[in-house]
Amino acid sequence: HVQLVESGGGSVQAGGSLRLSCVGSGFPFDRACMGWFHLAPGKEREAVARLTAYGVTTYADFVQGRFTISRDDAENLILQMNDLKVEDTGTYYCANRCEMGRVFPPYGGFWGQGTQVTVS
Repeated sequence: HVQLVESGGGSVQAGGSLRLSCVGSGFPFDRACMGWFHLAPGKEREAVARLTAYGVTTYADFVQGRFTISRDDAENLILQMNDLKVEDTGTYYCANRCEMGRVFPPYGGFWGQGTQVTVS
């Protein structure tokens, strides 16, 4: 049974930080290329960062220098979000998807249920 569970969302003021975590099971989560995706109100899901199985990271231009994708010692997928902006508000998903840019339905692959981030 494949499962991805995100956590760590919340409400912060602009300029603040949040650390999102994604725990996966039921597939080779610790060896998969994984991405974090942002769903802003009224928009399509869009990749913000990806981490390949070889440890290569890629970031969307709008988060470059502010967000960091990594794995912790337990191999959970982490998204450290610093200097948050109002436009970062939305739902954040982790998925075993490796593309950058917008993604459209149907959303293939495995996705978590999302964690809400609100920046005011």
